[in-house]
Amino acid sequence: MGHHHSHHHSNDAKGRNLVISIFLNIIITASQVVGGLWSGSLALLSDALHNFSDVLSLIISYVAVRLSKNKASYGKTFGYKRAEIIAAFVNASSLVIVAIFLIIEAYKRFVSPVEIAADLVIWFSLLGIVANGFSVLLLKKDANDNMNMRSAYIHLFSDMLASIAVLIGGLLMRYFSIFWIDPLLTLIIALYLVYMGYDLIVDATRILMLFTPSYINLKALQADVSEISPVKNLHHLHVWQLNEAEVHLEAHIEFSKNLNLKQFDNVLVQIESLLLEKYGINHVTLQPEFEKEDSKKPIIQD
Repeated sequence: MGHHHSHHHSNDAKGRNLVISIFLNIIITASQVVGGLWSGSLALLSDALHNFSDVLSLIISYVAVRLSKNKASYGKTFGYKRAEIIAAFVNASSLVIVAIFLIIEAYKRFVSPVEIAADLVIWFSLLGIVANGFSVLLLKKDANDNMNMRSAYIHLFSDMLASIAVLIGGLLMRYFSIFWIDPLLTLIIALYLVYMGYDLIVDATRILMLFTPSYINLKALQADVSEISPVKNLHHLHVWQLNEAEVHLEAHIEFSKNLNLKQFDNVLVQIESLLLEKYGINHVTLQPEFEKEDSKKPIIQD
């Protein structure tokens, strides 16, 4: 069953938006490191660290977008279609790693509070809000249907929220001298990163491990296919996602009567339509059988 999709224009736009975001985040990171060291603000330094992880994640996402454009070949029959899933996994993992580091640093600052130059914190956080906000708008559209772009988007969106939190902290320090708000905001930012990164890690892992998509009920699928005449049963069943756009199914299918190839093709069209419309499966490979002696178990460990 063949499917042809054109992604060149979309990939070009994604790549351009990622490059713009990379340069913006390099500027933010450099300025916030200077501002954090100058002011003594851990929250601003944590925001800078998060921004640096943004730069790395955006570069990874950009490389993945470029790789995904490469054609399939004899040596790579799927091409680089999983490059963006790997990028999403790496980016989501980096969110959690950064979060753990921030939690440790926040604890240290709770134990040993430091007076902070709040005015600098306010101005540098404003820079982060503007630049990250622009990057978020650039990536928002592609984030809806692409896991790689969603991982980059989450990095940027969470960093924009972090900059807003740092701004609030700066204002509280400036006007009320509440300096413990700095490590508290750092801790909140870190916990938010863990929350956002975890779901993305789980989703990417499910695809990389070839798990059945969570929204597909294989028992119901088997029952639906078996209702198509003259199908007897579906067994030796595998369903997996190659990436977010492709869901594959391969199985042995037993018939109650001996079909010729033309008859099998007619039944196959019905099965493909059912699987696509009801289960979103767009690549189907079936091995037809009639009175063959083999295991009829639905799931068999190869």
